[in-house]
Amino acid sequence: MTVKVVHSIIHPGKTYQYVDDGEPMKGGMKDVFFSPDKSYVVAIYRTTPDNNAKERLRKIVTQYFDSFFNKEGGSYYKALYSWPVDVVETDHKTGIIVPVYNDNFFFKKGYANNDLLKGREKEGKWFASARFRSPKSRTKLADSELGDWLSYFQVGVNIARGVKRLHAAGLAHSDLSYKNVLIDPVSKTAAIIDIDGLVVPNLYPPDVLGTADFIAPEVLATKHLDKNDPARKLPNRLTDLHALAVLIYMYLFYRHPLRGGNYFGPLESEQEEELLMGEKALFIEHPTDSSNRNFAREYGDNMAIYHPWTDLAKTPYTIAGPYLKELFDQAFITGLHDPLQRPTADAWEQALIKTNDLKLRCANDNCSQKWFIYNNTKHTCCPFCGTQYNASIPVLDLYYQFKPNVWKPDNLRLVIYHHTTLHYWHANRHIMRNERLADGLKDRVGYFSYHNGQWLFVNEKLTSAKDITRGVEIEIGAAVVLEDGNKLLLSKEEGGRIVTITFANKPGGS
Repeated sequence: MTVKVVHSIIHPGKTYQYVDDGEPMKGGMKDVFFSPDKSYVVAIYRTTPDNNAKERLRKIVTQYFDSFFNKEGGSYYKALYSWPVDVVETDHKTGIIVPVYNDNFFFKKGYANNDLLKGREKEGKWFASARFRSPKSRTKLADSELGDWLSYFQVGVNIARGVKRLHAAGLAHSDLSYKNVLIDPVSKTAAIIDIDGLVVPNLYPPDVLGTADFIAPEVLATKHLDKNDPARKLPNRLTDLHALAVLIYMYLFYRHPLRGGNYFGPLESEQEEELLMGEKALFIEHPTDSSNRNFAREYGDNMAIYHPWTDLAKTPYTIAGPYLKELFDQAFITGLHDPLQRPTADAWEQALIKTNDLKLRCANDNCSQKWFIYNNTKHTCCPFCGTQYNASIPVLDLYYQFKPNVWKPDNLRLVIYHHTTLHYWHANRHIMRNERLADGLKDRVGYFSYHNGQWLFVNEKLTSAKDITRGVEIEIGAAVVLEDGNKLLLSKEEGGRIVTITFANKPGGS
C-alpha cells in the first residue's frame, strides 16, 4: 500500500494524496482511489483525454462549478450532485478530484439474508427492480433499506430537479441511468454522479452512447451511422429526458417500461436488444397495442414471485394518479419515437409534487408500500395489498381567481387523511414548491383532523381564511368542520385560493 501525490492543473502548487493498494475501484473509463482520510477520491483516466476533453473538465470544475454552487441555492445542488472539484495530473495521466458521497448512499445492511452489500454504494439499480424487493426473492433487500412508496416520489423530485438545473445551464448529462444516480429511499435523497462527461451542444460531444436500459430509442436506432452523419442521433438534452422518464417509472413500479415480450424472430441477442429498446421500442402498457405486455423474457417461469409488479392488471401505471399518467403517456407513447414530445424535467418535478397531495395511508400496517394514490373511484382500496380503505375521504379541489368574482379550477386537488397538512403553496398559487422556496414558506399553515366523528380544518397561520359557506372568518387557532359542498377561502391575497369540499368513500365512516 502506497500513498501517492497528484498535482492540480487548475490551482498551481495544490496537491492531493491517494492510497494505491494495487486494486483500485474500476469505473467505466477511470481507476478510482480513496484519499488517506477517505474524504475524496482521485479518479484517474485509463486513457488520457484529448485536449477538447481536458478543456471540458477544466470548465466543469471552474466555470460550471461556480455557476452551480456559488450562487443562491448552491447548497441544495451541492448535495444533489457528486461534482468534480479539481483536475489533476500524475505520471502523464489525467484525473479528477471528487468528494466522497454522503454516508447515507452506502448500504448499512443490504440484502435481507446476508451482508454482502454492506458498505457498497446505493446505485439506483438496487431499487428499480422487483428482484430486490419481493419477499420470495433470494436477493431481497432488507426492509430497513427500502423506504415506502412515497420515498420514491421524493427521490424522483430530486432527480428531476438535478436534470432541470443541468438543462437550464445548457448542459446534458448524456449517461443518466441507475448506474449514475445514487439514491437512498430512507432519507428520500439522490445524488447524480459521473458529471465529468457533461455534454455541451456543438462544443463538447458525448463520450458514450449511454447505459443499457436508458439509451433513447433514436440513439440505438442510428448507432450504425457515422458520427458525422446528420441522421445520427447522439446523447443530448432530449435523450436525458427519455432516461429520466425511465428512471421515474422504474422507481415507482420496479419494472422497465419497454422491456417486455415483443418477439422479432430468430436474432442475435444484441440485435434483439437494439430493436426492443430502439427502432421497435413499445411501451409495455400501451393502451392499444398489447404485443409487448409480457415479462417472460425478463423473469421466465418465476413471474409469480414478483407480483404485483409483474401483474399489469393489479399495478398499472395509472395507479400513480392522473398527473403522472399524462406524463408517462407523453414519454412512452407520443414521445417515445418523437423526442420533442417528451416531458421536461420541470414537468416531472411538478407532477410528482402534485401527486403527493393525492396520497392516502394504507389501512394495513403490514403493507410494504404504506401509501397509495387516491383513484377517484367509488370503492377505494390499496392497489398493492388490496386492503379496503374504510374511512371517509374529504377531497378539496383548488380554485384561483381568474378575474374579480370569477374562479377557475387550478388543476390541483388535496386528498385528506388524518393529520394531512396544509402549506403556503396550497393557499396561494404564486408560491411555488421548489428548491428555491424560502425557509419561511415551507412551514405548514394548518392541518386536518378526524375528531369525534367529524373532519376538521385547524388554521395555524393563515391570516385571512374564511368559511365562505357559513360566512365566518377562520381565526388563527380556530377549527372549522368540513362538510360536503362547503367552500373555504384560504387567502384574500393576490393569488389566494378557494377550495371546494367533496366527500368520497362515505359509507365506511372513519
